[in-house]
Amino acid sequence: MSEDNEKRIEQALAPKDWSEIKSKDSWQIFKIMAEFVEGFETLARIGPCVSIFGSARTEPHHPYYQLAEDIAYQLSLNGFGIITGGGPGIMEAANKGARLANGKSVGLNIDLPFEQHANPYIDMDKFINFDYFFVRKLMFTKYAQGFVVLPGGFGTMDELFEALTLIQTGKVAKFPIILVGTEYWSGLMDWIKATMLASNGNINETDLDLMSLVNTSQEAVKHITDFYSKYSIKPNF
Repeated sequence: MSEDNEKRIEQALAPKDWSEIKSKDSWQIFKIMAEFVEGFETLARIGPCVSIFGSARTEPHHPYYQLAEDIAYQLSLNGFGIITGGGPGIMEAANKGARLANGKSVGLNIDLPFEQHANPYIDMDKFINFDYFFVRKLMFTKYAQGFVVLPGGFGTMDELFEALTLIQTGKVAKFPIILVGTEYWSGLMDWIKATMLASNGNINETDLDLMSLVNTSQEAVKHITDFYSKYSIKPNF
């Protein structure tokens, strides 16, 4: 166990003045409210967008970086703004693709002690820095008309399953969720089908239809544009 983690545990177990803690928790509400207000006021003006997720650790020479860039580029040409977590890796690639297509490039950054720094391809009037993951995740889902999910770690999985849960429970309207990279995602999909569905019955078979698995940028973009082709209101800026 690291020394920093031991200190955190000691602090958590130490005697506390609970009245002081409750007071601090109450004041924290105003900081949370400020993040909600900034997010709502910034993103409500942007128009139809697609949120693109993936690892912050993916290097520019990696095929998934290039794939994310091309997907964002094509979606931007089709009238969608691009929302990312604002950091490096797949997020940077997606913002770069939007910038190259002269599309809207949104970055919802999060303050972290490592990894995360804002990439240079975000429109500065569409850059927001968050302290709270739950506020940031709300912005990803509330203002997105689709999710494109490339290979990533725990954060990517968190964002993916948040969206799936919201759609499954009817808390948001159904929108396309595209998993890019069968080599990466097929093991998870096999486990969902064999264990979560077949062995335990923890989801319905129709829940599998909430996700589409693709390998190319053309497939990813087609899934989203086909989904919205039946609506009279089209993306435009």
